[in-house]
Amino acid sequence: MDRRSFLSLAAAPFAAAQSASKPNIVLIYTDDVGYGDLSCYGATKVRTPNLDALAARGVRFTDAHSSAATCTPSRYSLLTGEYAWRRKGTGILSGEAGMIIEPGRHTLASLLKQAGYTTGVAGKWHLGLGAGNLDWNGDIRPGPQDIGFDYSFLIPATGDRVPCVYVENRRVVGLDPADPIEIRYGRKVGNEPTGRDNPDLLRLRPSHGHDQTIVNGISRIGYMSGGKSARWVDEDMADVITQKAVSFIERSRANPFFLYFATHDIHVPRVPHPRFKGRGQCGIRCDAIAQLDWCAGEIMAALERHKLTDNTLVIFTSDNGPVVDDGYQDGAVEDLNGHLPAGPFRGGKYSAYEAGTRVPLIARWPRRIKPGVSDALIGQIDFPATLSALVERPMPTGAAPDSVNLLPALLGRSRQGRDHLVEQSSRGIALRKGKWKLVPTGAEPLRAAGLPTRTADNTAELYDLSRDVAEKDNLAASRPDVLSEMTSLLEKIRAPR
Repeated sequence: MDRRSFLSLAAAPFAAAQSASKPNIVLIYTDDVGYGDLSCYGATKVRTPNLDALAARGVRFTDAHSSAATCTPSRYSLLTGEYAWRRKGTGILSGEAGMIIEPGRHTLASLLKQAGYTTGVAGKWHLGLGAGNLDWNGDIRPGPQDIGFDYSFLIPATGDRVPCVYVENRRVVGLDPADPIEIRYGRKVGNEPTGRDNPDLLRLRPSHGHDQTIVNGISRIGYMSGGKSARWVDEDMADVITQKAVSFIERSRANPFFLYFATHDIHVPRVPHPRFKGRGQCGIRCDAIAQLDWCAGEIMAALERHKLTDNTLVIFTSDNGPVVDDGYQDGAVEDLNGHLPAGPFRGGKYSAYEAGTRVPLIARWPRRIKPGVSDALIGQIDFPATLSALVERPMPTGAAPDSVNLLPALLGRSRQGRDHLVEQSSRGIALRKGKWKLVPTGAEPLRAAGLPTRTADNTAELYDLSRDVAEKDNLAASRPDVLSEMTSLLEKIRAPR
């Protein structure tokens, strides 16, 4: 045996030990799930046993935040570690938008891939695909593979937006070339019936908007023609994306992997599989929550089945706060039955108040995390820096510019979280610092991010969340010292860099 072979054999056990020390990472990123939507966070009208079990064996955070009160900017910030309001074109995207994370940019996925991870995404994307004027009938470029993902199976935008097809890696799944897809927003294409003109064809009627091309008896945002064989069945969506996530785990289990599993529940249209009907006491919304809990349970069961549980970090969280009526007459408002999707907090999706971004966050890693509850202020924008530190991957210059390494907090070893955090909403940006919350006068228009200006009054709002979680008592007039300090800090943060 030559010296090189001997050294390779001698190093093999060490290399194996190094590989074993790197945890698999599974990020379950849910849609529109509010702080009060899970039984482990106080819900009483629906049970979430799988997520409750996850929380019982991990750290449950009580002051965790998405970066925005809407989905696209939260997803952008989570992957890039940059506040979305700093970049033009990061508002809620249409289904025909080009990809807003530029190819080659450092992302959570690329950082982990460089650290030796196999990376995959399954589920909702809503960060755009292609580079504009995308031909859905050919190779779809750029896409997740161009920002660090080895594998992708996508809902391109949302369930209420066309195109209503899945994209696996760079191709639409099940597309018949003889029936090409055409997508347009703003003008009709083809002769497909619409909800506006053909309400008699609908099984789920819109409450506002959502009245364009009908797919599966549900009218959507945007116009679509063709692609009949490729269109999804709404009731099967959770099963399909969960199976793809489980399959990724199974084929990647020999080496460290990162799975970004982005569920669609409980976003509209809420059309859970019939087997979840009546699972809760708040109608269709509770049924969708029960389906979400099942999805999480399937992921955890796959990890257990392959003996991966002990060395897998599972993170569960949501892209923004809750909304009940978000465009369809599905009975969610009428059947709420006392369920409090936002828990004790004010607002919800789109809102500048706490419930817009304060969301569930659970982290479980049996090998390293002791069960508990943490009130550390933590943001999803910190995942790139924190997980890079976890895998001992130095952050490249310029990567994740707003991300902070909060690894001790994520592992439950420290209650010290962020010093401050910016919360983005359709009103602009607000600021958290310790117990204080500032919603500034007029708020920031954020026209560059494609968000509307604030239309409320011009009174600054300042809340002490240690005694007023519902943000009812505006202290701006009585605490001018804190108001001035918070306003100055926010101005400094949003100043051009």
